[in-house]
Amino acid sequence: MGNAQKKPQSRGDGGPHSESNNSHHGHWRSKGGSADKYKATQESKEKVTNGTNKRSSTASVQADQSSSSKGTLVGGTAVETVNLDAPCGALPPPLARLKNEGNLLFKNGQFSDALEKYSQAIQGYTDSAIDSPEDLCILYSNRAACYLKDGNCQDCIQDCTSALELQSFSLKPLLRRAMAYESLERYRKAYVDYKTVLQIDISVQAAHDSVNRITRLLIEQDGPEWREKLPEIPLVPLSAQQHPREEPPTAEVLQARAEKVARDAERKAEVRFTALKQEGNDFVRMGQYQDALGKYSECLKLKPEECAIYTNRALCYLKLDRFTEAKQDCDAALKLEPTNKKAFYRRALANKGLKDYLACSSDLQEVLQLDPNVKEADKELEEVTVLLRQSLANTSPARHRRTVPITEIEGDEETTVIPNSESSCTGEDITVNLQPTNAYEFGQALNAARCSGNTAACADLLASIAPDLLPQYLSTQLDGHTINFIMQALDSHLLKTDPNLVYQHLKSLHTADRFSVRQIQIRFCDPETPAI
Repeated sequence: MGNAQKKPQSRGDGGPHSESNNSHHGHWRSKGGSADKYKATQESKEKVTNGTNKRSSTASVQADQSSSSKGTLVGGTAVETVNLDAPCGALPPPLARLKNEGNLLFKNGQFSDALEKYSQAIQGYTDSAIDSPEDLCILYSNRAACYLKDGNCQDCIQDCTSALELQSFSLKPLLRRAMAYESLERYRKAYVDYKTVLQIDISVQAAHDSVNRITRLLIEQDGPEWREKLPEIPLVPLSAQQHPREEPPTAEVLQARAEKVARDAERKAEVRFTALKQEGNDFVRMGQYQDALGKYSECLKLKPEECAIYTNRALCYLKLDRFTEAKQDCDAALKLEPTNKKAFYRRALANKGLKDYLACSSDLQEVLQLDPNVKEADKELEEVTVLLRQSLANTSPARHRRTVPITEIEGDEETTVIPNSESSCTGEDITVNLQPTNAYEFGQALNAARCSGNTAACADLLASIAPDLLPQYLSTQLDGHTINFIMQALDSHLLKTDPNLVYQHLKSLHTADRFSVRQIQIRFCDPETPAI
């Protein structure tokens, strides 16, 4: 955990490398024992100094029997090969062995036993009058790690302080003392130690994380002036600073990092998207459509290709009478899913709100083609059909006969008629050809019926031709007056007698080249199922 201090192998610095954030209080106590447990008696001092101490854990006893074997048994479990007699700096062999035993016990999670070994080594160091501050610093630091693991933060701090008095800017004691301070909620001192660690080695990520965490706590605790209440942060000399030289990452490493970042971002976006969608659905159930609208809009920023969000937001727009936006959302949903029933139905409602009844009926028929079992179709069909008829009746142009001036001239000259703009439509005895064979004949017959206002003749004319020929016959002369006249003829004479023929003509009519309009069909319709 950020323990970046490195010692030469010959020093035997195999001490603990992991720390705990337990916050138990105590004074020179470990689990199940007091400080007296770790005070060596005069007899034990002599045994430690002479290397004849018989108090040892199972690990040390096994090691005494075969220190050069390939493995060691601890509690019946095989562990990796450890040479307990390996030299440790300037420590004499008996103390070096105690330190190595402590390291092995710590590694195997036997923190109380490891603590005892380090305590014996420290006492033996004092009795032996050895002059090796660096070795004693390591022993204090290792014992502090045992205290930290056992939750004895007070004694951990004391041992770390003793170690730092011997080696002023030793990384491990600083880091362990900072963690002990943080566990005791002494955040200012912990902050100072973490910052000192980063001066020594800026690559210790644990110190970075802790500084950020403690900064937030200090701001909450002390307010904006929290820095003024901090103890002084010591300045680490350059000689004590570590400057690890990192090699540039390989292409594989960079790619792996990029993929991890992408996966993390995708996972976070998915979690946020799900939460926003659920909040939007909850707002809809409560009738709070404006709030739901905002949640769905945020969802689309994260996933702009999610069809269900467009249909959900379209529902909110409909409830708020914002029909244009609702139609746009339904169009977007149908681009993603061309057979989405909700998108067709909600677009039909939007077209109805915009008074585009032909487009409304077209979308409703699409709904029934996709699912003929929608039960509420009849009611919507009746309403839309009535609205369509009313709109056609209101838009029919009024026709007035105009006076045609006639001038008579003596002699053999012909009578000249000065026509008005509708001179060909003023006669009452115009004959309508009900069996046209080409577009020209159809156009003549349609003009004749239209000019005389004879919708019955127009209906007979439409009944006499195949619906798929209508776009070809009308492509050269279709205009607003003509389409109104055709709609009146269909509504007045053919809708009741042959509705299927009306449907076929309307289905073909929208394909005429000169009449760009959404598919025109008188269709059955399906009321909305408002569930999301």
